[in-house]
Amino acid sequence: MTAPTPPTQTLTVAEVSARTGAVLDRVEQAVVGKREALTLVLTALLARGHVLLEDFPGLGKTLAARSFAQTLGLDFTRAQFTPDLLPSDLTGSFVFDQRESEFVFRPGPLFTGLLLADEINRTPPKTQSALLEAMQEHQVTVEGQTFALPQPFHVLATANPVEYEGTYPLPEAQLDRFLMRVSFGYPSPEEEWDVLRRRLVRQHEDQHLAAVTDAEGLSAMQDAIERVPVEDDISRYCVELASATRRHRSVQVGASPRGSLGLMLTSRAYAVVQARDYVTPEDVKAVAHAVLDHRISIKPELWMSDAGGAAVVDAVLGQVPVPGSRTGASTVADQP
Repeated sequence: MTAPTPPTQTLTVAEVSARTGAVLDRVEQAVVGKREALTLVLTALLARGHVLLEDFPGLGKTLAARSFAQTLGLDFTRAQFTPDLLPSDLTGSFVFDQRESEFVFRPGPLFTGLLLADEINRTPPKTQSALLEAMQEHQVTVEGQTFALPQPFHVLATANPVEYEGTYPLPEAQLDRFLMRVSFGYPSPEEEWDVLRRRLVRQHEDQHLAAVTDAEGLSAMQDAIERVPVEDDISRYCVELASATRRHRSVQVGASPRGSLGLMLTSRAYAVVQARDYVTPEDVKAVAHAVLDHRISIKPELWMSDAGGAAVVDAVLGQVPVPGSRTGASTVADQP
């Protein structure tokens, strides 16, 4: 298999911003009242990343993944992660073709534009690890042969944060492969009523959203974001936030350099979604929790307390000086 040809489209930041607004408006027709969370998911996709959707059942995770695939014009595949799922069930395998009298490769569900890895923590680590090469290298290796995945390629994985019986928690190495972790949360009563009202009006369960762009168009959007400059003080701010998590006294393992890189890449994409061709500290703050929370491991003796990745990021955001206002700063190492 050969890699796809590079996109031929060239888009301006204004054109990308207009398209992202149209995508979010259309996805919100299906996923009601979650504009902020949907914006974060789209930001990660524009930054060429993967997203872990960690939330309770029935809050629209699968619907959101399918809706993004439809509006972005991507091939969509859903893989249900179960305890008996094998790595070859994801990557594909060689099968014997009797007509040709030879073994031929039959691609698995990884060969798609957007893969929904449903309940990823329900499959054993051996199968979870089959995603690692695909997520990082955008390729799979089967029987010593390497096959390139379609481009763009993105993984949206779902996980239940409270149900642990019969599950296999993702190790830190795999969590780090996800650019963002996003939660939708329960809707307000008014939003929940709107879900019911729209279902009555629709008179059927399935929803189909018209495409705003296609795979080539998404690649062109991603290329346009790569051309957005980031000032040195903003990139240094990303480094200082990530490194500050490593010094916090509640933290066993802080965010790696991949965390600071994720902050820079996603804040740049977030700025474009907000119709700007420059990045501000507020953009970094807007994506900080989604990028950093899942990269932080709390000391074991604090597992029964309120300490967590979110609390550490809150402390870091409050203590690391914002570019342009570096007076009165204090260290996060003293924060609880």
